[in-house]
Amino acid sequence: MTTLSPILKQATPVVVDHALGSWIHGTDGREYLDFTTGIGVTSTGHCHPRVVEAAREQVGSIVHAQYTTVMHKPLLELTDKLGEYLPTGLDSVFYATTGAEAVEASVRLARMATERPNVVAFHGGFHGRTVAAASLTTAGTRFRSGFAPLMSGVHIAPFPYAFRYGWDEDTAVDFALKELDYLLQSISAPADTAAFLIEPVLGDGGYLPTPVRFMEGLRERADAHGILLIFDEVQAGVGRTGRFWGHQWSTATPDILITAKGLASGFPISAIAAPTTVMDKAWPGSQGGTYGGNAVSAAAAIATLDVIRDENLVHNAAVRGEQLAAGLRALQTQFPRLADVRGRGLMQGLEFTTAQGAPDAAAAVGVQQAAIAEDLLLLTCGGFGNVVRVIPALNVSENEIDQGLTRLEAAMKAAFA
Repeated sequence: MTTLSPILKQATPVVVDHALGSWIHGTDGREYLDFTTGIGVTSTGHCHPRVVEAAREQVGSIVHAQYTTVMHKPLLELTDKLGEYLPTGLDSVFYATTGAEAVEASVRLARMATERPNVVAFHGGFHGRTVAAASLTTAGTRFRSGFAPLMSGVHIAPFPYAFRYGWDEDTAVDFALKELDYLLQSISAPADTAAFLIEPVLGDGGYLPTPVRFMEGLRERADAHGILLIFDEVQAGVGRTGRFWGHQWSTATPDILITAKGLASGFPISAIAAPTTVMDKAWPGSQGGTYGGNAVSAAAAIATLDVIRDENLVHNAAVRGEQLAAGLRALQTQFPRLADVRGRGLMQGLEFTTAQGAPDAAAAVGVQQAAIAEDLLLLTCGGFGNVVRVIPALNVSENEIDQGLTRLEAAMKAAFA
């Protein structure tokens, strides 16, 4: 009998029968409030009718039109529509299928455009599991161990993780910027550095918002040294943080932007965007892929962007995010082991520690597992595995947030009983 790889461990025992909106209906007959959204993918909720209809209609027209062989209309329309949301100047787009592919495409482009070999990423970042993407990932050793050697030319600088250091945010930012400056003087000279790569909110690294002043400090240094600034918006983008792009909490803008996950409400598509003057410097043949920019995924992405606009979901993410954050902070006052609550919009993290302040993965897993009994689905993350992440759909309702908080409180009481 053939089985799935034993390395693929489910976070929950749920087998889905069907799903709609914020709810997963299991084959066990139970209805689960889904605050995982496929790791931030089902941005408009499960099976939004407009997205389903767009995909259904496209399937009846053409499923796969390989876009370096023949062009298809959904990709052209998506490119126009995405341009309404991209930062000024990012007027050229390359499509792939996964976030890791897009990350690798961005690094390849940066190296070609600058003719420099090195990339600086930041501690706690997650950029994918393929060799180059894993080389840039430090959210946990499980993503990068066991298949060395990794890609060369990667250097890791500190991330201003104020809670871990026990500092205030300004102190952490000052430290991280000073260490970056030192790295540029001692390890990777600016003339050898093609790009800085960072997530506006760390994903698997612990749901940590990148401080505004740090992002702006990266922009200043990139401008000063001719280094390209790449924002990995795979998880934080497309409305997740209460702004359309996660970097829009700051004044910093990217030279290359990476998007995926929530772009098509569950259909696989990713992209990088850059100025044409940068994209022109990619070598012929360096961009492509059999499934990149798939017609059905592109149609779903168009519908997703329309739904986000028409239903005002970026605003909803901001408002519901405030409601969620307030509720989580209230829980923090009840449970001492919930040591930190942080996030932006509908991307919230809960960090658990022992009474002595050490990372407590057992507590995080205990809460996540106890939540299943309350019909609430959550995930963990963080370098120590001690963070519970809360990722509702962008169209989650006020009542559903309240239900989620009530169920989470019950789960924490059960876990810490």
